[in-house]
Amino acid sequence: MSVLFSTTLEGAYRHFGLAGGSVLLAVSGGADSSALLVGTALVREHLGLKVEVATLDHGLRPEARAEVEAVARLAARWALPCHVRSLGLLPGSGLEARAREARYAALETLRRERGLQAVATAHTASDQAETLLMRLVRGTALRGAAGIHRARPFLVRPLLERTREEVEAFLGEQGVSFVVDPMNQDPAFLRTRIRYEGLPALSRAAGFPVGPRLASFARLAAEDEALLGELADGAWQRLVLVDGSLDAVGVRALRLPLRRRVLARLLAEAGADVDEASLSRALEALETGRPVSLGGGQGRGGLQLRATGGRVRCVRRAEPSEPPPVLVLTGEGASGVQEGTGWSFSVRPAPPPPGSRSLGLGLPEGTRWPLTVRTRRPGDRVRGPAGSRKLQDVMVDRRVPAERRDVLPVVTDAEGAVLWVPGVWNSTPPSAVGLFLWASAPGASMPGTPPL
Repeated sequence: MSVLFSTTLEGAYRHFGLAGGSVLLAVSGGADSSALLVGTALVREHLGLKVEVATLDHGLRPEARAEVEAVARLAARWALPCHVRSLGLLPGSGLEARAREARYAALETLRRERGLQAVATAHTASDQAETLLMRLVRGTALRGAAGIHRARPFLVRPLLERTREEVEAFLGEQGVSFVVDPMNQDPAFLRTRIRYEGLPALSRAAGFPVGPRLASFARLAAEDEALLGELADGAWQRLVLVDGSLDAVGVRALRLPLRRRVLARLLAEAGADVDEASLSRALEALETGRPVSLGGGQGRGGLQLRATGGRVRCVRRAEPSEPPPVLVLTGEGASGVQEGTGWSFSVRPAPPPPGSRSLGLGLPEGTRWPLTVRTRRPGDRVRGPAGSRKLQDVMVDRRVPAERRDVLPVVTDAEGAVLWVPGVWNSTPPSAVGLFLWASAPGASMPGTPPL
């Protein structure tokens, strides 16, 4: 067993690129982490590996102090520097998650302080099997089935191929004792029930230990998930538009595993909940074109996923509000910003220069002044060569997203006729132009206007 352990650890550290490097071992005094300490100490010289030890007192049990001291003695026996940190956690809800978060934060802080390359934890194939079963019974996709990752940035798990039984056999050969954390035997935790009830029952039913088989499946799932993740990243880069929305036709053309991952990223970037129910609703919206509500997100108003106008996007439902004030332009030289839309307008004798980010509307000599800039209103109509049409229908035909329709400026003359919706509609004839109305979208500087 000692040879197997040495071979496993040496191969793992080389795989992680740590030969000739440095590592901080997270050691609690339990069997797994004690084996990590002893096994790493046995191979460090051959690898040229600088090794230090960290042990943490969570502050939850009175005997924890004695366990920390036992780790320090074991490290001293192998001439390894040992660092002790106290976390001071309080009992209460979410203890497992809070302890895990505090533990990793403390280890990473110590790693940086000591200038070491990585933290090594002692997760085993048995931990992997337990994690896989926990996620399966709670409901998971392939990403969750990947279980415990063998490596993360600045974090490695060199014992992930060895089982807990192999760990304890190795410690027996080395004559090293270890402690048993009573929290690891508390049936209040799902992991404990799976460890002492679920896995043994599965092994009895199968007629052989299933832990290694489950861990092997998790490893293969991690490889598959990594590949699908790369493909989904590539699809995202192809389909994302400048405003952060996605090309709807392209998303629909994706195979379902990639489509689901791309939509999950869209939800995550909008701050929406990303779970099975949310993804099902997102897929439904993509197929039907009907908006669906999403959970999560911060701020006022709820989140929706919309897949209309050729774009898939997450938007916040606007709460009812008073229409913004109108902007009145009385003639040449008049200018201002239309509150509520952020668009800037000015009346000038010449059109915007080529290459300008401003749009221009030619105003006939018979224009009825003053002009008014406002947002759309019920009953707005526009007149063109084919006759009169509802402005709402024009916006739908031009694929203006629903969430933008109420924040687009609408320019009308003194009689209320709609002359212009910049970038959407132009009702004025091109001949007999006397003046020009310039318009600049929010964030675009109008030529000839000093920056704010």
